[in-house]
Amino acid sequence: MKDSINTAQYPTSAGTPALKGFRPPADAPLVATLRAAGALVLGKTNLHELSYGWTSNNLEFGAVHNPYDPARIPGGSSGGTAVAIAAHMAPLGVAEDTEGSIRVPAALCGVMGFRPTTRRYSTVGVIPASSLFDQTGPEARGVADIALFDRVASGDRREIDPLPLEGVRFALWRSYWFEGLDPEVERITREAVSKLRAVGAKIIEAEVPGLRELIDHTADLIVDHDVRLELAHYLAVNGAKLSFDELVARASPDIRAIFAQEVMPGSKEFVSEATYETAVKVYLPRLRRTFKDYFARTGAAAILFPTTLVTAPRIGDENELGIGDRKISFDVAIGRNIAPGSRAGLPGLVMPTGMAANGLPVSMEFDGPAGTDRTLLGLGLSLERVLGHLPSPPI
Repeated sequence: MKDSINTAQYPTSAGTPALKGFRPPADAPLVATLRAAGALVLGKTNLHELSYGWTSNNLEFGAVHNPYDPARIPGGSSGGTAVAIAAHMAPLGVAEDTEGSIRVPAALCGVMGFRPTTRRYSTVGVIPASSLFDQTGPEARGVADIALFDRVASGDRREIDPLPLEGVRFALWRSYWFEGLDPEVERITREAVSKLRAVGAKIIEAEVPGLRELIDHTADLIVDHDVRLELAHYLAVNGAKLSFDELVARASPDIRAIFAQEVMPGSKEFVSEATYETAVKVYLPRLRRTFKDYFARTGAAAILFPTTLVTAPRIGDENELGIGDRKISFDVAIGRNIAPGSRAGLPGLVMPTGMAANGLPVSMEFDGPAGTDRTLLGLGLSLERVLGHLPSPPI
């Protein structure tokens, strides 16, 4: 379990100093559901502090290391969960995704990750960022384990069977999701797309109109507004006996700096209620309508794209990354491609597609229309046979 999910058996710290040793009064409902179905909770995994980052370079509990190269990040914020699965500590782990926190670690650690349609699984008893985007979900080494998790967590116990790929339409937009890729990521992704064509899948190229503007108006500002209120509520209802301000004051320096810049009242990038209302009531519904129309227009069962623009960066390389002779921001390289899916509430399945020349995993994400989780997992069972698996990490 990611250590942002309440467990009565173990402390729940969110990777932050003020909650070290904090024991919630009960399991989160999702944990209780899994236990009732026979699951054994083996332990809690390290994460990016307060789930507020993509590196899992935790200054309080220590950095999480990529299992394929310990000098590199595993992704975040659910880095510890992805590492535990890649390293065969357990067959399945539970993580949480607000802005890519399931999918980025799965991609960089070479495992499967599934962010379901928003609100498909319970997020009660999970340390929050924004209820508009927060979503629990699994990471595993095979789609069958993810499908098993979905059947239990969703309450729909029907079997999920493999679906044929012949004639299935997958959509892509090269001018957004394929722009500026590391050459190895681009090579492996193109090879994966060719494999899909070879088994009869149809690849449709189509633009998502207005996507860049909609992402700019629905991204971090919503989370930066909500985290202050929702985290304070979590602390109160779970008996943490400290305030939001106290929690932030005791956080690690990097997290305090982010909150001082973006979240706290009076900060430089503080989100006003007017700006927030416009984002939530105008731009977010527009983004979701845009994707609904896109799937209807293309007839696609899923959009496909490389999950990240690069393989796992080195620990500490959190500002700019080099791709050939170009420099690109860390946030763009890691977060650009995964952002639309979580904003629009789409189910997203991350699958490894190959090993780059540097010995690090490359993955692809498949985002389906909202509510088509079981169909996406059925396709995933067949996609797994086509795309294959990666060798285990050398640890």
